[in-house]
Amino acid sequence: MLTPESLKKIDREVAKYPADQKQSAVMAALIVAQDEKGWLATETMDFVAQYLGMAPVAVYEVATFYNMYNLAPTGKFKLTICTCLPCGLQGSLEAADHLKQKLGVDFNETTADGKFTLKEGECMGACSMAPVVLVNNKRMCDYMSNDKLDALVEDLGKKA
Repeated sequence: MLTPESLKKIDREVAKYPADQKQSAVMAALIVAQDEKGWLATETMDFVAQYLGMAPVAVYEVATFYNMYNLAPTGKFKLTICTCLPCGLQGSLEAADHLKQKLGVDFNETTADGKFTLKEGECMGACSMAPVVLVNNKRMCDYMSNDKLDALVEDLGKKA
């Protein structure tokens, strides 16, 4: 279900815990699986559960609780903007509206060309640098003015 390279990455995470606690690596294992597959299908989560020796429902609980996991296919670039109160007070709601208009989608939608999915995020721990956008759960962009948002979309669009 996962490549040998991905399994090696998961094994490295599992090795960080006592042998009888390998399920503690579930969050890292899901990230590895998502990096390979692009999203977490039920079959992928079932494989992770089996690999870690845990009940599938326990894996589903983790995957559905955290918004960093994609439970459906997304665009090549998932843009998650924090809209919590502190960020909202610093312009993230207006930035979200700008992204919606620029991309022509609402939250939880993907552009027709499959390049961008827009997500609403919870606190990213960078309130003082709002508006904050997380690209594919890996790269945080801060102080995102409309001009910076436009440049980000343009730059990513060239990479798609």
